[in-house]
Amino acid sequence: MKTPLILSYTSLSLLPTVLIAGNSKDKKQAQPNIVLIYADDIGYGDLSCYGYSKVQTPNVDKLASEGVRFTNSNCGAATSTPSRYALLTGQYAWRKEGTGIATGDAAMIIKPQQYTMPKMMQSMGYKTAAIGKWHLGLGSETGKQDWNGLVTPGLVDLGFDYSYIMAATGDRTPCVFMENGRVVNLDLNDPIVVSYKTNFPGEPTGKDNPELLRMKPSHSHNQSIVNGISRIGYMKGGKSALWVDENIADSITTKALKFIDTNKNHPFFLYFATQDVHVPRVPHPRFAGKSGLGPRGDAILEFDWIVGQVMEKLKKLNLDENTLVILSSDNGPVIDDGYQDQAVELLGNHKPWGPFRGGKYSGFEAGTRIPQIVRWPAKVKPTVSNALVTQLDWYASFASLTGYKLKQGEAPDSHNAISTMLGIDKRNRSYVVKQNISNVLSIVIGDWKYIEPSKFPEMNKETNIELGNNKTEQLYNLKTDPGEKNNLSSKFPQIVIKLKNELETIRNKK
Repeated sequence: MKTPLILSYTSLSLLPTVLIAGNSKDKKQAQPNIVLIYADDIGYGDLSCYGYSKVQTPNVDKLASEGVRFTNSNCGAATSTPSRYALLTGQYAWRKEGTGIATGDAAMIIKPQQYTMPKMMQSMGYKTAAIGKWHLGLGSETGKQDWNGLVTPGLVDLGFDYSYIMAATGDRTPCVFMENGRVVNLDLNDPIVVSYKTNFPGEPTGKDNPELLRMKPSHSHNQSIVNGISRIGYMKGGKSALWVDENIADSITTKALKFIDTNKNHPFFLYFATQDVHVPRVPHPRFAGKSGLGPRGDAILEFDWIVGQVMEKLKKLNLDENTLVILSSDNGPVIDDGYQDQAVELLGNHKPWGPFRGGKYSGFEAGTRIPQIVRWPAKVKPTVSNALVTQLDWYASFASLTGYKLKQGEAPDSHNAISTMLGIDKRNRSYVVKQNISNVLSIVIGDWKYIEPSKFPEMNKETNIELGNNKTEQLYNLKTDPGEKNNLSSKFPQIVIKLKNELETIRNKK
């Protein structure tokens, strides 16, 4: 097997022992709490600290001013499910079948026997929680979940002590919160039934009953109606358990703050995945109409409020100095993703994609180049880092930080990048592999990016996003051409061969 082009971070593996040990006599005190604030569909240019946003995000900006703001951070894939899979397992999602965008009744994609980040954190004495959007499936068999009982296997089997989640996304049924595997506020006299095949007799849909809608779909989101909004998938029953879209941010934030409060005397790991700014965008009245950019801009304001609430709680409990907070997003931005919410019409000069091409679903940079901010006052000095980094490395980095030794086969695509994450070193990762919605791969090494050829569509016409697919090979110099306008494959064939071979080596890695 060919050796990867450049070794990654191995010389830094001993550093975290110094970082966490200090002079503390109590290991629990030395271990930092870890909070991941994981946004949904927020692009590189959606936050004002990145310089492209027409929406002011003061809480995020403050976080950035007190930590490391990364300009070359990448998620694992350009869509939600594979990106989250890669983050929590340390394995590229394209290595495993069935990791595409999950339906609301999908079986659990990460299996209980797999290694996971929360299991690792548990083994190091951390209390763990997942709160917010999940979208990685539940139960053992697709479409066979008992939504009226305990849905198992569940997040507890993946290493989360506590969970309060949306089963999939806001635009998919079932539209209920689940706490530790059970639907919240369910009346068993009104049981829930879910289908992704056929509607239930007598149940209205967005397609057949548009007069019942307060927000009309622009494409595909025209099935069961909940709160005047039609969704993907069909659902019957569970009226007392249905979430109120305007209150989703408040609901999940309340649970996140309670988890922090409850575990203030223990090291804790919180995976806090927001609904904002995914569709349907229905921000609380506190934010509605405040951004000038319609519901999408208002949802950015709501996300900023969430960040402020978390940081205020940490400060109030005197935990903010020794809590490692990471803010990022699951993939790049999309403007019209299924609802007529004026996001396109009111966009104006706002640039959610920043200087990049494409967006959510895309193999171009805006699909996977996302914001990343790391704050840990006890160890991190404020700076901006241009280092090439990826969310897949969070797993191995947290392992090194806490003194955990990765087992054979655990987090196989994750490298220890803790010194880069903390701004101590600005060394690039040796490579990053990216995945678009068509499972077409690209690789970035240094300033160069290679996108493999494919026969898939070049454009997602529904969302008006270029997908990065092309029948010919593509090569871009991201330093001189961040917008990927000039395909240099014919001018630099040797670089094409080099990156293509490296991609194949990584693809075939066992």
